[in-house]
Amino acid sequence: MSIPTNPSFDIAHLGHVEMLTDKFDESLDFFTRVYGLKLSAQDATSAYLRAWDDYEFASLKLTRADTTGIGHIGYRAASPDALERRVAVIEASGFRVHGWHDGDESHGRAFRFEDPFGHVFEIYYDTRRAEPEAPDHPALKNTASAFTGAAPRRIDHLNLLAADVREFRRFMETCLGARVTEYIQLDNGRIGGCWFTINNKTYDLACTEEHGGGHARLHHLTYATDQREDILRAADIFLQNGVHIETGPHKHAIQGTFFLYVWEPAGNRVELANAGARLILAPDWEPVCWTESDRRKGQAWGLKTIDTFHTHGTPPVPQKG
Repeated sequence: MSIPTNPSFDIAHLGHVEMLTDKFDESLDFFTRVYGLKLSAQDATSAYLRAWDDYEFASLKLTRADTTGIGHIGYRAASPDALERRVAVIEASGFRVHGWHDGDESHGRAFRFEDPFGHVFEIYYDTRRAEPEAPDHPALKNTASAFTGAAPRRIDHLNLLAADVREFRRFMETCLGARVTEYIQLDNGRIGGCWFTINNKTYDLACTEEHGGGHARLHHLTYATDQREDILRAADIFLQNGVHIETGPHKHAIQGTFFLYVWEPAGNRVELANAGARLILAPDWEPVCWTESDRRKGQAWGLKTIDTFHTHGTPPVPQKG
């Protein structure tokens, strides 16, 4: 008899990511005018942004800083009771706990905790919904707002870097009730990467091995498009606006995602992706294992992964003089 692998479902979905930028005005211009996110609000330190079909007030909190990278990752709980249950699990887990805080412009009180590699997470339930007004008011009642620019539909996932992916996996499974859908098994016995979901999406967070000696680093943040053609159009938009296109459009072998990676003005890597209609519906899903020999074949259509994809992360690692 197969054993269920589905999570507890105390966590509903990835809610938002706080991204740090030392070029705030340039980054904000990129994310709104070029990338196509909507500005919900702005204060002295942060801009609150969302994609055109994100139901929450913000899925990206862009924050002024003297560095780049990630401030925190926010997951929304499935209910107030689920939030309390999950907090109790995290407090008993042995992982570092920051505790409760009052929230911000986009959501209510939240509980913060930290993985072994310095990434700060929070879970919350009370949230603020998108409040689109003209000219962002949608033409159709069943969409959240109008769209411009590359126009991604919703936040999809992020990729973090960690020195020990196996330990990060223990953190995700313990604290968030996540399950692994696909992973990379290295010849030396280490896990090179894991793809996690807390619902029926193929993944909402990936963790890959840190090769640069950095701490608490971000590999990339991803928003989803409706179809592949949206990504081809976005490539032209990025080209027209002088955005650094790192790699793609192309298709990943792992997860089968059609992708395009660019660097926003401060150097944070951002992806547009289309996963098609693929969902993980099996309650006894067995994670797909990719070996080093599999990976040497390159991406889905044989294109080799470029070197910067393995070395670039934010914040950058100081060079030793």
